[in-house]
Amino acid sequence: MDPALAELAAAIRNCRICRDAPLGAPLPHEPRPILWESSSARVMIASQAPGNRAHQSGIPFDDPSGVRLREWLGVTREEFYHPHNFIIAPMGMCFPGYDAAGSDIPPRRECAPTWRKSLLSLMPQVDLVLLIGQYAQNWHLGRRGGMSLTATVEGWRSIYGRNEGARMIPLPHPSWRNTGWLKKHPWFEKELLPVLQREIRARIF
Repeated sequence: MDPALAELAAAIRNCRICRDAPLGAPLPHEPRPILWESSSARVMIASQAPGNRAHQSGIPFDDPSGVRLREWLGVTREEFYHPHNFIIAPMGMCFPGYDAAGSDIPPRRECAPTWRKSLLSLMPQVDLVLLIGQYAQNWHLGRRGGMSLTATVEGWRSIYGRNEGARMIPLPHPSWRNTGWLKKHPWFEKELLPVLQREIRARIF
């Protein structure tokens, strides 16, 4: 691995800014930043933030949402966790906690402004970025995205077809909470997923 990337990744894993210098209320538990970096993987999964199970185990997407995500990608568990296949870089590196309804709180506001540009600059080999959820889509696409997650994902062809930098494909979160969304938008599985799986297969070992 590139020494500069290894050094930055170590600094991220030691980060405690959301506990010690937070924007708003501090993180309600001990931080455990989760990042899977690589100097060779060409696909980056720009996710939202680790869930509680990832916080406990240190393994991202090691839950039912990960099973669905791997089905979307058309990869096995072994391929998904192979160190040369995927980078997993969430918008917030730590599990943010739950709200009163039991849903995940949004990613911490401190994380992306502090680390993301430096991190991406040290992985120039990335040529496909999967934008999972609205927080990743807003950060990476800015005004090029839609007014909502649905609008952004519906416009995936124009986003994917841009000829500047890495290709990007916007996706909803693979959580079970989005099962209703998937049923309402059958084009996602019929039209977007075949393209996604083709792009993934061309880039992994």
